[in-house]
Amino acid sequence: MHYIPLGDTALRVSRLCLGCMTFGEPDRGRHAWTLPQESSRPLYPARH
Repeated sequence: MHYIPLGDTALRVSRLCLGCMTFGEPDRGRHAWTLPQESSRPLYPARH
């Protein structure tokens, strides 16, 4: 897996993480801006 720097931090994250971290359940956790599974399916039509 290819890792890249996260901004100006010393952290390195995978591109997959950066691309999918906005998907999840808005009512679970601290991120109200996440996109639920059903709403995200049109963005990845070949993956479901």
